[in-house]
Amino acid sequence: MKYTKLLALVAMILSVNTMLADALPGFRYEDATKFQIINKGWDNTTEPYTRLPQQYMDSCREEQQWLYNHSSGIAVRFATNSKRIAAQYNLKNNFHMQHMAMTGIKGTDLYYLNEERNVWEHVNTARPQEKNFKADSIQSKLYVENLDGEMHEYMIYLPLYDGINWLQIGVDSTAELTMPRVENPRKMGKIVIYGTSIQQGGCASRVGMVPSAMIQREYNLECVNLATSGQARMDFYIAEALASIDDAICYVIDPVPNCTKDRCDTATYDFIKILRTLRPEVPIIMVEGLMYPYTRHNSYHAEYLPQKNDGFRRGYEQHFAENPKGLYYMTHDGQVAPEMEGTVDGVHLTDYGFRAYADLLEVKIKEALDDTGVEYNLTPSYNIVRPMTFWEKLRFLFSGN
Repeated sequence: MKYTKLLALVAMILSVNTMLADALPGFRYEDATKFQIINKGWDNTTEPYTRLPQQYMDSCREEQQWLYNHSSGIAVRFATNSKRIAAQYNLKNNFHMQHMAMTGIKGTDLYYLNEERNVWEHVNTARPQEKNFKADSIQSKLYVENLDGEMHEYMIYLPLYDGINWLQIGVDSTAELTMPRVENPRKMGKIVIYGTSIQQGGCASRVGMVPSAMIQREYNLECVNLATSGQARMDFYIAEALASIDDAICYVIDPVPNCTKDRCDTATYDFIKILRTLRPEVPIIMVEGLMYPYTRHNSYHAEYLPQKNDGFRRGYEQHFAENPKGLYYMTHDGQVAPEMEGTVDGVHLTDYGFRAYADLLEVKIKEALDDTGVEYNLTPSYNIVRPMTFWEKLRFLFSGN
């Protein structure tokens, strides 16, 4: 009996923070669509927080359609002088995974722009409440209170493996709540990522730790996440969709883990050909499939996974022989972090693994944007503040600097 009462007390305490946003007096909520939605490829999606327009949804498999209704990578930018910031949002699905935190699946992250350093800083995370996991549930979160009452810039990242029907931002009743006053990310074009469950966000501990979000914050450019778990099979209609993003400035193509060897052998060249034909001015970074930690111990995968990468690389080499301009290749080396410590289940990446993956990818993105003359500015968090990774140290040691 005592144990039951203790559990009930703990549950009540945990739920208080979630309920505060509704309970606190003097709060007002405004629909987030009134502000700036970033990291989307198109403005004409049927719902504000889905990732693909209906004209391409119609060609997708049912599983793809469901995943493109997830809001992975999408964020809302706003400014406020409120001393408290909260949010309410309505989830689409009742979806769980054994190997991923609910804060990553269906949580939201609030970030603050430190304008002095030009760095985005994590403030707090909405922890979904179990009683509300069911589809069409409403989640509430008081992110922060006792702020200074000055005007500041903020951003809320949306769920990685769920969709939302609506999002409301809560502030003090007399506070200003406006569109961003600082252009961050800058409107210089969008980096577009196409990939698998890993790029969609499996298995980040919270939504701001997916590589597309890291890249957006650190390059000060929008980064569109068009990854779909288990469904990145180099479908040609997806290549056409990618090519239709008018302000794309770089494509990252990372589908190998979801493709069979035969698909890598037969589809790679044609998939890339569609992009290069429709958008010849936009650089493409082709990314090999990672080598899972167990690969070296499993004789089947030790042979099969490299064969898939070989087929993918042959597609790259064919295109490079025809025209090397604007084509880049990232191998699997280092993608799972040093000592293969970057996964939660031998396949999907942890935050540590995502940081290692993003570090490697950012080197290639920088090379591609430098070669094409696209303007960007890496934030101090990338250039100065963040410690060098193991692989960056190696590159530095052997670079002759």
